Amino acid sequence: MSNELTPMMKQYMQTKEEYKDCILFYRLGDFYEMFFDDALTASKELEITLTGKNCGLEERAPMCGIPYHAVDSYLNRLVSKGYKVAICEQVEDPKKAKGLVKREVVRIVTPGTTLDAAALDETKNNYLMSIVSMEEHFGCAIADITTGDCFLTEVPNSQKLVDVINKFSPAEIICNDSFFMSGVDTDDLKERLGICIFSLDAWYFDDDTCRKELREHFHVTNLEGLGISDYDSGIIAAGALFLYLKETQKTALSQMTTIRPYTAERYMLIDSSSRRNLELVETLREKQKRGSLLWVLDKTKTAMGARTLRSFVEQPLIDAEEINRRLEALEELNEKPMLRDEIREYLNPVYDLERLVSRISFKSANPRDMVAFASSLEMIPYIKQVLKDFQAPI
Repeated sequence: MSNELTPMMKQYMQTKEEYKDCILFYRLGDFYEMFFDDALTASKELEITLTGKNCGLEERAPMCGIPYHAVDSYLNRLVSKGYKVAICEQVEDPKKAKGLVKREVVRIVTPGTTLDAAALDETKNNYLMSIVSMEEHFGCAIADITTGDCFLTEVPNSQKLVDVINKFSPAEIICNDSFFMSGVDTDDLKERLGICIFSLDAWYFDDDTCRKELREHFHVTNLEGLGISDYDSGIIAAGALFLYLKETQKTALSQMTTIRPYTAERYMLIDSSSRRNLELVETLREKQKRGSLLWVLDKTKTAMGARTLRSFVEQPLIDAEEINRRLEALEELNEKPMLRDEIREYLNPVYDLERLVSRISFKSANPRDMVAFASSLEMIPYIKQVLKDFQAPI
């Protein structure tokens, strides 16, 4: 028996070489197949049968597969356990292919970039955080690709950084190598907060590359126009974040239209232990929403409202003018209960527009998403009409 790989397995090995840190879902007909170490990992984590395939080598290659129409639930289970999954599709019609069907990786799914509604909690953001550790300080960028939110900031030391991480509690952190030597307890972040941490090659954090990436993405000639030019290390973190997203999502990220400086000075600083003890969004013992402050307050009608309220609870305002602006709006809503109830009525059938828009721009929306999108949009004129009777600027 020759020790020569079959043509299909050669194609597989070339793809796998490019995506070493991922489990490769390799499309063969109606199945995604995994081979070698990926098959061993997936069969254990997903509890599916391990078989073997003759691939030209003396021993059969370990192999396991999942039906393509059931891919989401398997994908979610791997991603929620902290794996990255590269999805390799057939990109030409097998009937028309001369020889091997052309295949390429169309998307990499990671804990911070999953789009599947079943895997996401609609009441909170799913953040991906990019951290660059410099000599004296840290640059951070935070994005939720499911809603298009994107921020950047800088923090002076590791304690402040941990407070920012606790505030956003991202699903995934990408960082440069020196982050691991910066005094942040990464094991604690992984175990207590369940954050996956991946370090990226140094080129992602190259200053010129990052600035160019941001200028191109936001279609600006300089970064002053975005209001972020004062954040040198924040810009590097944000550039790395967008490079990583382009690489994993294989798309232009057209729903990410703004990037805002996140200024901690606007909000009350709540350190990590106070945040836990105050039970703002989860209880101390059971880590449940039930019994927390948010649970008492949350009577929101939409997923967008729930996420907004959560961010209000997690980052209280400290600027008196802003606080008063918010209170004036609330007072008016309280004084006009009929109109308030009317708005709530119209909000009832509104689905999660932010995440629907993201799924549409990622071309991963299904017919049900489009119907939800249409019925949600129908409510907007009515809501706007009712809002005309209010005076408060908010």
